[in-house]
Amino acid sequence: MQVSEAVAPFPVRAESGIRRLDLSLLAGIAVALCAAVAGICWARLDLSYFLHPTGAAIVLGGTLGVTLVTTPGAALVNSARRICGLLSATSIDRESLIEEIVRYARLTRREGLPALERAATENPNAFLRNALLLAADVTNRDELKNSLELELRLRERHGNADAKALEVAGGFAPTLGIIGTVIGLIEVMKQFSNLQAVGYGIGTAFVSTIYGLALANLFLLPLAHRIRARVAEAFETQELIMEGVLHIADRVHPSLVRIRLRSFLREVR
Repeated sequence: MQVSEAVAPFPVRAESGIRRLDLSLLAGIAVALCAAVAGICWARLDLSYFLHPTGAAIVLGGTLGVTLVTTPGAALVNSARRICGLLSATSIDRESLIEEIVRYARLTRREGLPALERAATENPNAFLRNALLLAADVTNRDELKNSLELELRLRERHGNADAKALEVAGGFAPTLGIIGTVIGLIEVMKQFSNLQAVGYGIGTAFVSTIYGLALANLFLLPLAHRIRARVAEAFETQELIMEGVLHIADRVHPSLVRIRLRSFLREVR
């Protein structure tokens, strides 16, 4: 082993730090909207037929109001930030991450935990950096493991809470659409003597139901599932980091660290 490797900086970074647009998310929204518009066109219906300000106000305003009632303000802010974060993503290469952890394991076995602390301060991955610094300070393995597991659980719980706010809103939106439909039908009944107006009014009344179903099933619930998928993916990566840091603290041989952590890689069959 060359001496230069011990003091050289860690050139390979698992986290690129460059946030890029999540094209699959944008493509999914575009496909869903295009499919809905195409279905309306194939049914030979005028798109203006679905412009119903009253129904839109009831569904959008009612869903927002119910969400404000059911979800605390701070949680709503976190959910909004999480939604904005869905538009972009930072790519993490798990293979490079494993090799980075292996190099930390080599450094620790060669120079001890003080060298690990100095090298970890420059790591751009916040969870890995904090875990390495904690490993350098905490000598009790059980305490180190409990601290990392607690942080993992809290991160997962926060992500699921952000998704839950959207799921609650998605559950109320169709019901509010039905309320808008009932209001529209009441308005229609006032003109029952004019059968032509009644037929048109019944059709427009059900537009509110479409608003509620579309808002829930094309936006709110899919975004909630997307958040949960992001949280699950991040949890796996952070669990990989936790296991790697525990192996470093145990002074496991770097080759064994690599073998054990590669179980986190997904094999394509």
